[in-house]
Amino acid sequence: MAESQNIEWKESWRDEYLKWICGFANAQGGKIYIGILKLPTPVGVLNSGVGKRGSL
Repeated sequence: MAESQNIEWKESWRDEYLKWICGFANAQGGKIYIGILKLPTPVGVLNSGVGKRGSL
């Protein structure tokens, strides 16, 4: 699965990716995979805070 108009791979989370999410929402939708440098190379996400109340 290669990057495309609807798929993005990101090594780590940055708040600027919220712009990508808005772009996907205004277009045909899409997916952002966090913690993947290039397939099939997962790099993981340290201290992501996912699941903590008010984290995102």
